[in-house]
Amino acid sequence: MEYSAMDVTAPVRGMTSAWLKSSRHVSRSFVHMYSSVAEANRAMLARQNGASGVREPEVDSVAYTEESWSMERSVDSDEELGVGDVVRFTKQITEEDVLAFAGISGDTNRLHLDEEFAEETRFGRRIVHGTLASGLISSALARLPGMTVYLSQDLRFLKPVDIGSELTAVVEIVEDLGDRRYRLDTVVQTADETTVIDGEAVVLIDPAPESE
Repeated sequence: MEYSAMDVTAPVRGMTSAWLKSSRHVSRSFVHMYSSVAEANRAMLARQNGASGVREPEVDSVAYTEESWSMERSVDSDEELGVGDVVRFTKQITEEDVLAFAGISGDTNRLHLDEEFAEETRFGRRIVHGTLASGLISSALARLPGMTVYLSQDLRFLKPVDIGSELTAVVEIVEDLGDRRYRLDTVVQTADETTVIDGEAVVLIDPAPESE
């Protein structure tokens, strides 16, 4: 049976409205969520004005970096890249990150936003979106020397991530595929080096454009 957009839009709107009205916790989360987006916009303006907590990036391929973030890499030139080279990127995933991600992505799964709902799930508490945690892999890839472009990414989500966790994404080149393409092992670990996400990526790494 086929359904048109007109057939399903009204019922979905009705179910969404009923769900929002039924939970004061979800409603409160949405208020905080949109407030956090506004805060993010204000923070971006502050960055443009040189606010404390923001510093010049370590690499040309990213626009800025926060003082609370850290990065390590084994090589600083794309011409020297090869099998065995590694980048590590570390960041804490905060409550504000979770709420902002929900607003930006549209992933408003109650497991991530509604404490009472999450307590009744197998996890017993709210947890970080899997795609938010795995996004740190992209953050690490952005800090490879040169200009990195994703071609593919396979992931396995091994353990839930608690809100407030400090996570480290580790990307390591395991194969040179030629024509500036590389295959990498990609993992995300907690502060005690427990792997919560692992996978494999293929990327294209061009020389970074020259900047003034």
